[in-house]
Amino acid sequence: MGRAAAAGRGAGGARQWLPWLGLCFWAAGAAAARGTDSGEVLPDSIPSAPGTLPHFIEEPDDAYIIKSNPIALRCKARPAMQIFFKCNGEWVHQNEHVSEESLDESSGLKVREVFINVTRQQVEDFHGPEDYWCQCVAWSHLGTSKSRKASVRIAYLRKNFEQDPQGREVPIEGMIVLHCRPPEGVPAAEVEWLKNEEPIDSEQDEHIDTRADHNLIIRQARLSDSGNYTCMAANIVAKRRSLSATVVVYVNGGWSSWTEWSACNVPCGRGWQKRSRTCTNPAPLNGGAFCEGMSVQKITCTALCPVDGSWEVWSEWSVCSPECEHLRIRECTAPAPRNGGKFCEGLSQESENCTDGLCILDKKPLHEIKPQSIENASDIALYSGLGAAVVAVAVLVIGITLYRRSQSDYGVDVIDSSALTGGFQTFNFKTVRQGNSLLLNPSMQPDLTVSRTYSGPICLQDPLDKELMTESSLFNPLSDIKVKVQSSFMVSLGVSERAEYHGKNHSGTFPHGNNRSFTTVHARNKTPYIQNLSSLPTRTELRTTGVFGHLGGRLVMPNTGVSLLIPHGAIPEENSWEIYMSINQGEPSLQSDGSEVLLSPEVTCGPPDMIVTTPFALTIPHCADVSSEHWNIHLKKRTQQGKWEEVMSVEDESTSCYCLLDPFACHVLLDSFGTYALTGEPITDCAVKQLKVAVFGCMSCNSLDYNLRVYCVDNTPWAFQEVVSDERHQGGQLLEEPKLLHFKGNTFSLQISVLDIPPFLWRIKPFTACQEVPFSRVWCSNRQPLHCAFSLERYTPTTTQLSCKICIRQLKGHEQILQVQTSILESERETITFFAQEDSTFPAQTGPKAFKIPYSIRQRICATFDTPNAKGKDWQMLAQKNSINRNLSYFATQSSPSAVILNLWEARHQHDGDLDSLACALEEIGRTHTKLSNITDSQLDEADFTYSRQNGL
Repeated sequence: MGRAAAAGRGAGGARQWLPWLGLCFWAAGAAAARGTDSGEVLPDSIPSAPGTLPHFIEEPDDAYIIKSNPIALRCKARPAMQIFFKCNGEWVHQNEHVSEESLDESSGLKVREVFINVTRQQVEDFHGPEDYWCQCVAWSHLGTSKSRKASVRIAYLRKNFEQDPQGREVPIEGMIVLHCRPPEGVPAAEVEWLKNEEPIDSEQDEHIDTRADHNLIIRQARLSDSGNYTCMAANIVAKRRSLSATVVVYVNGGWSSWTEWSACNVPCGRGWQKRSRTCTNPAPLNGGAFCEGMSVQKITCTALCPVDGSWEVWSEWSVCSPECEHLRIRECTAPAPRNGGKFCEGLSQESENCTDGLCILDKKPLHEIKPQSIENASDIALYSGLGAAVVAVAVLVIGITLYRRSQSDYGVDVIDSSALTGGFQTFNFKTVRQGNSLLLNPSMQPDLTVSRTYSGPICLQDPLDKELMTESSLFNPLSDIKVKVQSSFMVSLGVSERAEYHGKNHSGTFPHGNNRSFTTVHARNKTPYIQNLSSLPTRTELRTTGVFGHLGGRLVMPNTGVSLLIPHGAIPEENSWEIYMSINQGEPSLQSDGSEVLLSPEVTCGPPDMIVTTPFALTIPHCADVSSEHWNIHLKKRTQQGKWEEVMSVEDESTSCYCLLDPFACHVLLDSFGTYALTGEPITDCAVKQLKVAVFGCMSCNSLDYNLRVYCVDNTPWAFQEVVSDERHQGGQLLEEPKLLHFKGNTFSLQISVLDIPPFLWRIKPFTACQEVPFSRVWCSNRQPLHCAFSLERYTPTTTQLSCKICIRQLKGHEQILQVQTSILESERETITFFAQEDSTFPAQTGPKAFKIPYSIRQRICATFDTPNAKGKDWQMLAQKNSINRNLSYFATQSSPSAVILNLWEARHQHDGDLDSLACALEEIGRTHTKLSNITDSQLDEADFTYSRQNGL
């Protein structure tokens, strides 16, 4: 208005105000006519005059007030004498208008432009049914024109999103939908999506759509679509960021195609075939599910046994031919070779002279020609001589056998289960019983010419004096032998007074020329029986040695569960070997392939060039929860080149070795020494490794600190012994009995946490209360002992008691709780034993004391059960009663199947020596009728000492 007033002072000022004055007078009259206030309403039109109606070149636009900044509304019209704004139905005072006037050169008409300012206060003070609005009204000679209504609003954008996008886990090629509802705002906010802080351009990627109501849609998810997604909302006021949503595109595992069926694992008879597949089509990614089902399938198969051909009988001789010969033939059809069997050896046709020299051949007398019959006659003489020699040798062997049997006071047809205990019992002898039902030959009467009496208990464990083991001595009263037995304490001191025997002596009671010790080797031996151990590996290992001879023995690695049983007779007579056994304590040389894991220590026994005549038994502990449905367990051996090769699967049928898998150990019958280990391939997610969890504690350098170390190791004595050795060096103390944790092969991790710490006495260091161990670290924990450390701090030095709980759990698996209740002062702490000392005192035992079954009783069992029986009561029944039901073909190839079965029994019962169970098995078979008596330790020691004194040991 200032510029308009200035213009009024000019020459044309009067002319400018004339229309306005006329307009004002007209408006006043109109207002009086309507009875209204002239200040409230201006006329909608003026009287007609020559010209045109105003035309708006620029109309006011909708506007937003940002913060406290006013906005300007503009309006331009031609021809226009005046332009005024009307806001919310009321005229804006002319002092608030700013106008400009110009001339349109093309039309010569006047152009007027007017603008006003609208403040935030004006908008906030308005309370109406609609938004704050303003409109332009322009006047000309012909009348008035109105512009569009322009709304004025206060712009804002709230902080919080009405809906934040949520993270998703979707399978590959699945649909991803992320919802986003931006904050309320004026004007409405525009939405933009970010992936990993980079804007998403949906026009360049046809798989992504961001147009649907601010949502992000990915029609087919790809691995590259995994990431963090953020919704961005913005208007003219501000920008807002939503919470990030993590999208994981996972791939579920898929099985590959089955391999071809393997060949039947036995060359002849009933066996099995297997095929396998891997979870690699595709392999699971980003937490995708592992393949369901079995990775290995087995079916039974029957391999046709090869049948070697055999000759039919010779045919009759043919008619004598002009050449003075006749022929005979035979065919290889009894039977004919089948299934790859060998063809018959020898000639299928034979000819000889048929005239005894009366025939003329090539016009010469037959006696001038060297006849074939002469050669045949010389061959017959040679073969006859050899046959006679063989017959003579056979007769000699039979004679010697019969002589030895005649010298024996008892036969192998007699067995009594009570003899298994070594006869440690007190006898009160009465009259001779007639007709022993256990004698297979009832015609043999017991020798009653020797009457024997006893005073006190008598030891019948493996006496070499067979006078004590006759049929009459085992099953009839011993009438006239007088025995004076010292107490076990005096015997153990080596008192020179021996038991006195009065009775007849038999020749051959003791072996002659066999007075040698099995712990040393005499210099008179010409061959080096003790082998050099320089070839042993030099890396860190546990090791034990012992010298063994013909009587065999047992070698034990203390506190490891590893042992070696050398049977009686496995080493030839007059030979002695220093046998060693070691456990690799360094990094395992057996590198696992794929999902295969090491289940046992690597055990070496030797010397490798030693040859045994009877399989020895090697016991190796393992940590698998045995189940053929979930595990495929293999025995492997390291070659001289350092490579590992598979010997057999424990489910295989083999005649080269035998594996018997017990819940905590595997007993292997072998013919050769070397380095062996057990590996396992999990077939399903339910495969379980047994872990031993234990907690150790010790004081820190700071007197107020106390350290807890929680170990999770394979459940083998050897693995725990490594932990104990390390803790002894660190001054650690076992705070709670170790417990067993079943760890599944389901790829889920292990969590270890400390709970229930007294709040006002102790506190735990930050970020150490709960620790998580990845699955692979636990599953392959045989590499190094796995442990987690927790640091606790006392508030005052007067606190000496600590109580808390250690929770060890596998996600989606089993859980174990260790309750710690201890004193941190060594003088008040209760000591918990690390190991039972049952196998740590005598690492090497030689001779009869190493075995639970007396040797003489063992011989009688073998002689009885090795003989086939029409009722099936032979070594196969003995194996079945001792829970040996698999791979019986291995025992069938042994010279004495019963002896090998008993060796396996000795290996399995090295700690308990439960002879009653063996006797019960014999009684069930029906060969014995009496129950075993109990054997006391003192009686066993006494029997061993008696046996050693008799043999010069």
